[in-house]
Amino acid sequence: MTSGKINERVVVQRVLWIKQMRDAIKDLPIQDKDEFLRNPHNVAAAEYKEIADGLFEKKILARKDADLLRQMAGYRNRMVHFYHEISPEELFDICAYHLDEIQVLSHRLVTRLRLSPKK
Repeated sequence: MTSGKINERVVVQRVLWIKQMRDAIKDLPIQDKDEFLRNPHNVAAAEYKEIADGLFEKKILARKDADLLRQMAGYRNRMVHFYHEISPEELFDICAYHLDEIQVLSHRLVTRLRLSPKK
């Protein structure tokens, strides 16, 4: 973290977001574990990589795009948990040659969701 001026507006926004998330958790059926676990909306993917597989299974992403998202998730995990192992050269390579993949994948995902039937 870098030192600098703390932006009060940003802090207030983050605190309000945390409060909203906390309040949403309170609305979950946490009195009964079995009921909670039966609802797939309450159980998130164990890993970010599983999200890619789920989007492929639901035919939201093509296999190629799901594989790319899975690769991105793996890199995200490395950056969070093993940041000290990422070399400056590797980081440069991603910034210089792979940023467009994020935009392409985001565009495909949003387009597919907009085209899917509304429930």
